[in-house]
Amino acid sequence: MIPFKDDNPVSTAPIVTVGIVALNVLVFLIQLVLMRDGQETAFAFGAIPQNLIYSYHTQPIPAFLTIFTSMFMHGGLMHIGGNMLYLWIFGNNIEDSLGHIRFLLFYLFCGVVSAYAHAFSDPTSTIPMIGASGAISGVLGAYVLLFPSARVHTLVFFGFFIQVLRIPALIVIGFWAIIQFLSGLLSQGGLHQGGVAWFAHVGGFLAGLLTIKLWLPRRFRRW
Repeated sequence: MIPFKDDNPVSTAPIVTVGIVALNVLVFLIQLVLMRDGQETAFAFGAIPQNLIYSYHTQPIPAFLTIFTSMFMHGGLMHIGGNMLYLWIFGNNIEDSLGHIRFLLFYLFCGVVSAYAHAFSDPTSTIPMIGASGAISGVLGAYVLLFPSARVHTLVFFGFFIQVLRIPALIVIGFWAIIQFLSGLLSQGGLHQGGVAWFAHVGGFLAGLLTIKLWLPRRFRRW
């Protein structure tokens, strides 16, 4: 399933969501044009689990800051394209619910939690993690809790046929979440999963799901 838009209108302009998308695209273009050695850049500014857990200094900036630099770096067009699509679909509604500043802080918070979730799952790893997936996973967790019945326009593949269906967010995001959990468990079992930081996705998703109501303005909280 590939979602591409939702039927969940907003009352405010999603300026922070647009800004985050623009910054990710800008950093990606800088990576392509100015930083010829992508691997060297990833090792310099990506989030390396061993450095985060044990405070090793193998990078030009402090390890904690690499969480934020890594959040705006991507490894290819498919990587950034998929991440920005999900952020564009679901981020505007969370920003509308939280307000601009709260949303930005919430997004960064989920990114930090996701980075440490990945780091603790493999604390001796020296492989850098890059990408906005962890922070965006937090947005998905928040969305599925606040808007489970919102309809999401989704491409569904039936063999060689493609159908566009309007599916409740609970099913679309729930299906995505199950894949992340299962893939994370399989990766812990020693199966190679293409270098994806599954536990960053899981950690970010749980951070968003479990804390979103704490971030809501008091007048909107419903328990």
